[in-house]
Parts: sequence; structure tokens; C-alpha cells
Amino acid sequence: MQEGRPSRTAQRVAMRRAAHQFFDEPRVFDDPLALAIIGEEAAEKVRSNGNEEESSTFALTMRFLMSVRSRFAEDALARAVAQGVRQYVVLGAGLDTFAYRNPYPELTVFEVDFPATQAWKQDRLQIANLAIPSNLTYAPVDFEHQTLADGLAQAGFRANEPAFFSWLGVVPYLTHAAATATLAYIGGLPKGSGVAFDYPIPPERLNFMERIAFEALAQRVAKAGEPFQLFFPPEELAVELSQLGFHEQEDLDGAAINARYFDGHTDKFQLHLGAAHLMCAWV
Repeated sequence: MQEGRPSRTAQRVAMRRAAHQFFDEPRVFDDPLALAIIGEEAAEKVRSNGNEEESSTFALTMRFLMSVRSRFAEDALARAVAQGVRQYVVLGAGLDTFAYRNPYPELTVFEVDFPATQAWKQDRLQIANLAIPSNLTYAPVDFEHQTLADGLAQAGFRANEPAFFSWLGVVPYLTHAAATATLAYIGGLPKGSGVAFDYPIPPERLNFMERIAFEALAQRVAKAGEPFQLFFPPEELAVELSQLGFHEQEDLDGAAINARYFDGHTDKFQLHLGAAHLMCAWV
């Protein structure tokens, strides 16, 4: 993330989700706003790449991964809302569209991101004629100068009530201290709070083919100026989360993701990116 500029990763992720809507059937994640929010130029690029770039194994894997993690987070959010949670925080919101298709009128949504990324997103929304809902609050946070707690407090977040957090595509780019600080904050919220996030396991735990696939992805993000730097051994992460106040955890590796979301998929798709894990943890 370069100062004063929106994240390049946010644009790439949004384009992957849009491509999933356009090319894949059945979809693992429905997002009717995905194409609109990326802008017409990017949307046309997505459409025109269907027979070449988007048909590669790498592109297929990445767009399903980007989509399935959003599905995982929103499935967990549905559980939280059913249990009475009325606050949803999207950390590193990028071009996430949940707030603009929110099916829960009683749910207040907070989007947290760098000020430059939020300004960029609001320009995209205006161009796409997507209105800002009354139950959405932007929380611009410059993490170099303020904490998540301060940024949310200024946005009207109620720290004395439970909340659910999605934190997608962020953890791998953080330091361990930064990730732990955020998890500690969420773990200190009232019972019923939770967080869904994705994380990679250390590359040395991958088999030969998985490591090749992961290194290809790592090279791409590093070239864009946002390199991976944080990896968690699952058993160590589980201990850390318990110590931070999370008493229930669900950690899905690639096999578990495939079993839950792609079993019986008509094109027999399987996610082949062994480093990727999806975690949901509850206070």
C-alpha cells in the first residue's frame, strides 16, 4: 500500500470476483454488483479475456479463491446476524460490495480502509450510480497514525456490543504484531463477536506442486509492490487465537474448502492452492 494511492490488490481482487460472475456456472458466490463497481474499462477487460487469460488454471483458481472466501465470510455473518449481532465491520474493504446489497436492514456496516482507497471507491460508486446506504459508515483509518479502535470509535462503532468482522486478503501482507493487535482488539469485544479471515501456511509445508503455484502468486503480488510477509502454522494460530479470547474456531484447509463449497460442482472444479486457509473465530 503506497501512501496516497489506493491498493492495486483491491482492484485485482474485485476483477477476479467480477470474472467469477461472468464466466463461472454454477457460481460459488453471487455478487450482482461486482462488474459495476470495477468500472466500465475494467469490466470490458474482464469480458474480453474470457477465452485466454481467464481460462488459464491460475486465473480460474484465483477467481474461485477470491469468491469462496467472500462466501465463507458472508455465511459466517449470516450466523452472527441470526444470533443477534447488529454490527458488521469490513476490514480492508477495498471494492467489497456487501454494504450495497445488504439484506439485513437492522445491520450497521462499517467499512475500514486507508483514506486514499476509500476516496477511490467512492468515486467508483458515483460513476456506477450506486447509492451509499444509510446503514453504512466509512471509517478511514491511516494505521501509521491511529489505531483500529480509535478509527472505529470515531465512526460510531459501539464497542460495548458484539460485532462480526470480515478481514479478507489482508493478513498475508501484515507484520505479526499488526495482525495480533487487530485480533486482540476483536477478541476483547463482547461475547458473540467474531471474525472471518484468510491466511497462508508457511511455504515449506507445501508439496512441490503446491509450492510452485504459491510462488507464482507470491511473485505477482510482490511485483505489484504488496509482498506476502506473514504465514501461520495452523496449530500455532489456534493457540494464539485462544489466548486472545476466541473460544470457538473453524479452520478450513484446501480439502475442507473443496468439500464444503465444491463437492458435486458440475465442472468438477477443485481448489488447488495448498497454502490457503479460511478461518472463522468467535469470542
